[in-house]
Amino acid sequence: MEWNFLTAEELATAMRTGEVTSAELTEDAISRIERDDKAINAVCVPDFHRALAAARAADRARARGEDGPLLGVPVTVKESYNVAGLPTTWGVPEHRNHLPAEDAVQVSRLKDAGAVVLGKTNVPLGLQDIQSFNEIHGTTNNPWNHGRTPGGSSGGSAAALASGFGALSIGSDIGGSLRTPAHFCGVYAHKPSLGLVADRGMVPPGTPALPYGPDLAVVGPMARSARDLTLLLDVMAGPDPLTFGVAHDMTLPPARRERLEDFRVLVLDEHPLIATGAAVRAAVGRVADALADGGARVERHSPLLPDLTEAATLYNQLLFSGSAARFSVEEYEQLRARAAGLNADDRSLRAVRLRSTVFSHREWAAANNGRELHRHGWRQLFAGFDAVVCPITPTPAFPHDHDPDLLARRIDIDGVGFPYLDQLVWAGLATMPGLPSTAVPAGRSPEGLPVGVQIIGPMFEDRTPLRLAELLEQRIGGFQAPEQGVYVSDAPSEPEAAHPTRGRLQHGGGSTRADRPRVT
Repeated sequence: MEWNFLTAEELATAMRTGEVTSAELTEDAISRIERDDKAINAVCVPDFHRALAAARAADRARARGEDGPLLGVPVTVKESYNVAGLPTTWGVPEHRNHLPAEDAVQVSRLKDAGAVVLGKTNVPLGLQDIQSFNEIHGTTNNPWNHGRTPGGSSGGSAAALASGFGALSIGSDIGGSLRTPAHFCGVYAHKPSLGLVADRGMVPPGTPALPYGPDLAVVGPMARSARDLTLLLDVMAGPDPLTFGVAHDMTLPPARRERLEDFRVLVLDEHPLIATGAAVRAAVGRVADALADGGARVERHSPLLPDLTEAATLYNQLLFSGSAARFSVEEYEQLRARAAGLNADDRSLRAVRLRSTVFSHREWAAANNGRELHRHGWRQLFAGFDAVVCPITPTPAFPHDHDPDLLARRIDIDGVGFPYLDQLVWAGLATMPGLPSTAVPAGRSPEGLPVGVQIIGPMFEDRTPLRLAELLEQRIGGFQAPEQGVYVSDAPSEPEAAHPTRGRLQHGGGSTRADRPRVT
């Protein structure tokens, strides 16, 4: 029996019926990682000895009649989560020997649910890129095409899932870090509503593990099926007991609809600030057709949709003003001089990002007020719609690009170059107001690369986009394993260590510290 690509739900059922043991599943997963991860480089910090011990303990617990939602299921976690006894570096060279003393709250919840942690997955330097490479652990390749990125910053987790290295993973998202890797690798991910899932212990090395996180940021589940996302979200959801003084428990409202024909969906495939590539437009179209064929009410326009240009501007303002708060005085002054030199008429996103890094509190408060107005706009929209389907990024996975200056990079969209960071506008559409968003596979590009879309739902109604993702999976299919040996490489990858400063936002000099701004 080939176990590596089954869902967590299927593995749990097989263990409950005695068809397989956790020890057998874990040994099988370890063998696959040792065989195949040399080419992918997804699992950067293996923990196989403790994983086997945990698997055997899970089998003993099951023999005693115990059970749990993830009992015995092999999983991975993103490198940025603290795991006691394993290094947490965020890819920053000076923190290569940082060993946290205790697990992040979500690692604890995984273990409490019975999961077997195989190890940690690769990230970009400081979680600052839409790719996954750093000097310590090298470059992670896309399992579908080794010359392309798996995305970032949860790229190692998505690549691991697509390669059969564990049934589930956990990541984080501020600029699409869950959704973009899922889209690039053909798996599922869910960005929860802001504040739904505790993130304590998902912190830069040397930072106290306190029960708060950066504005806009969330942690969430990744899987190979929509149902597995719900299974894992139920394990993860709930407040931090250090903040609320209670055990984690969060009762979310049920999905608004159970049947596809009852859903009301707004479909978008164009953004005023960046083109949408043909492969992504085709994927959105496939989903729209499947929804309509299933009886859902599908519309392409609504006057209630918040202004997309304004939404992208607010997102960049909030993201970069918060990220730059830890810059040194010297760096801040350099940025302020550069921002002052901008043409007053320059309203490009590049100019927005630069101005935002030196925002005053008054300016940040104005942006935050704009966010609240947009949240109200989304509430009005979701009075008439249940979900919004739209792109995650404008293209499928792109070739590795390790130019150390993110601002000099370009993203090629059907032969036309755009500023690299402008591709974040689609991810930011859900991030800025804090809405839940589920990334789902939606077919392949003409080159054979996975293409996904996101389903955005109402605030704290995470089960609604998750349910629609499950219904879509039944109609158009879901995860498919990469076809080994078909797509090898169309560009040189970089399996060895990357340059120490690669992946850093180069607004005006600086260091490789883990507290540099996160873009994903």
